[in-house]
Formats: sequence, structure tokens, C-alpha cells
Amino acid sequence: MKKELLIIDGYNMIGAWPELVLLKNQDKLEDARDALLNKISNFAKYEGIEIIVVFDAQFVPGVTKRYQKYQLEVVFTEEGETADSYIERIAGELNTRLTQVTVATSDLAEQWVIFSQGALRTSARELYQTIAKTERTIRGHQEDLHFTNYRRNSPWTAEQLSELEKTLQDLSKKKKR
Repeated sequence: MKKELLIIDGYNMIGAWPELVLLKNQDKLEDARDALLNKISNFAKYEGIEIIVVFDAQFVPGVTKRYQKYQLEVVFTEEGETADSYIERIAGELNTRLTQVTVATSDLAEQWVIFSQGALRTSARELYQTIAKTERTIRGHQEDLHFTNYRRNSPWTAEQLSELEKTLQDLSKKKKR
């Protein structure tokens, strides 16, 4: 089975996801980036997907770096390079027989280039919906775990619970007669 790699155009997501748009409009771009990385990180960990998030350096001049945050690879492009051109280049390099690259962007021109290199694409809206669905699944699992452990906190021992269950069955039989 192929390894999945998701490359995300960070500012494209910030410009499309409602809660991130609010932060961006309040001139809290750093908070929007951090919120994006946090949300994507939870998704990546749950789904077991490797993710690279790419930001244009134009919004953070003088910052050209690559680092790990929340178990994601975060890349700020060089000053003369757009996130689009960086993504197009690495998508072509990393899409191999062993790795299936998917690029998250709503930029149509970029999507055509990605397709021509054999990579897949998902729009900002589709990724947002996928992550929201995963978050609902995670919350459901958390509730299940909470109630699974609920009985463990009971003052009754396993033997006592078994005895009570047997008594309940006996009483139910007597009631039916």
C-alpha cells in the first residue's frame, strides 16, 4: 500500500476556512497559522497521514525556514518563491510509486499542474469538511471511551455485578410466571 502524503497550501486554507478567515481579518495571521496547524495535526495523527504545510514568505518577509511543529512539517518558502511553485515542484518530486501525494488547494491553475504530475488534489472546502468529519469521529470515540471506563469507576466488583445480573434474571423469570 502506498504511503499517503498531503501537501497543504497554508494561506489558501486560511483564506477559505471560516474561523481562520476571522483571525486573518483581525490581523491575527500568526494565530490563524497556529490554529490551522493545530487542527491539521489532530487530523494527521488520527488518520496516520504525513503532512507538509507550505506558507508563502511574502507574508513573513525574511523568514525562510523548514521545521517540525505538532508532528507536521512546516515550510516557509524563500522570498522569491511562491507557495504554489514550491508545492508544484515538491509534489512532482515526492509523488512516486511508493508515495501518493495529494495537494490541498483551491487554486485551479495549481490543481492542473498537480494533476499533470500524477498527484491528487482536494479543495480547501473538501479538506475542511474531511477534517470536521474526523473531529466528530474523534469526539464519538472519546465518548465511547468515557462510558467504557465508566463501569470501572463503579463501587461494585466484577463478582458483585455478576451476582446482581443473576438476581435480576431470576426476578425477571419469576415476574413472567
